[in-house]
Amino acid sequence: MFTAYDRLTGGLTRIAPAVLPTLGRLSFAAVLLLYFWTSARTKLGEGLFGLFMPSDGAYIQIFPMTVESLGYDTSQLGLFHWAVAVAGTTAELALPLLIVLGLFTRLAALGMIGFILVQTVTDIFGHGVTGDDLGAWFDAMSGALIVDQRTLWVTVLLVLVFLGAGPLSLDRLLSRFRGASAPSLQEY
Repeated sequence: MFTAYDRLTGGLTRIAPAVLPTLGRLSFAAVLLLYFWTSARTKLGEGLFGLFMPSDGAYIQIFPMTVESLGYDTSQLGLFHWAVAVAGTTAELALPLLIVLGLFTRLAALGMIGFILVQTVTDIFGHGVTGDDLGAWFDAMSGALIVDQRTLWVTVLLVLVFLGAGPLSLDRLLSRFRGASAPSLQEY
């Protein structure tokens, strides 16, 4: 009985480095890609160069207390606020795409973890999210918007940080074109 169990679990262990990152990227695409892109679109200004002219909504989302203290007059914000809004919006558009494509996946997943941490701090301290919406670990409620959901998001991203993108990725494809002496973009 233990031999059969060992054979089964040994097979699962062997395929895990290929299956887990692929499922992680698929799950990210299914659950979070459009969430982040929709959020980023609300931050874009009008026109072709909207990324570089953030909307008022971008500043309200990213710097809620500061904008409120200025009477919602975003023209009073400085270069720092503009740079953070542009960088955040760019990250919110580019990092999810890189993850789904499996390109520079480990770095993109690490960047998304950082983005989620900043997003969480902004939600808690900037927007004042508390109570049931904030949630808590090890309680009976699993649907809180901040602690519960984002713990799962970060866990999926950590799989990609540690295991890479998996075999169905641009990282894997590009690693085939690299010389044998060059480090691989995708190892598992």
